Amino acid sequence: MTDRTLYVAGPATGARVQKDGEKWTLVLIRDFRHPPAKVWEALTDPAQLAAWAPFDADVSLGTAGTTAKLTWLGTQTTIETTVTQADAPNVLEYGDTRWELEAFAGGTRMTLWHRIDRRYVAWGATGWHICFEVLIQVLSGIAVARIAGGDAMKIPGWQRLRDEYSNLFGIESPHPKKAEN
Repeated sequence: MTDRTLYVAGPATGARVQKDGEKWTLVLIRDFRHPPAKVWEALTDPAQLAAWAPFDADVSLGTAGTTAKLTWLGTQTTIETTVTQADAPNVLEYGDTRWELEAFAGGTRMTLWHRIDRRYVAWGATGWHICFEVLIQVLSGIAVARIAGGDAMKIPGWQRLRDEYSNLFGIESPHPKKAEN
């Protein structure tokens, strides 16, 4: 699938939020039919991140202590972050993001913790959901177009998926609903 208009988002799944006072953490869990080492490379290698992630990285994220510039698609906001933990292929942490990979028979369970402003929890879950669906294709060797940033809001099912996550988390998005194309 190289045409974004052919993509339709699947149902909201594998997500929860953790609240600690004013701080919110989005927790997303996905299973992949690929070994942890392959998933690790997709999480750390800038070329692979450019195929599926909602940001571009200027360097590999696979080494603790590395300072990286992440440019978030859609906003073109660049943040500088330091990789605080990189225990290949198990744990990766930088900025407001922590990834854990756990091998199981036939694949890898990936858990993402992303600290996020409460107002954007449903949007964040929707964006990561779509990125992970693209990642599944990328890991399987299927040529797909990256769907992130503003492009994600243009796909069929984006608004429905965002609403499903809003309902799942019991929060209302303060943003106006965008008409689907």
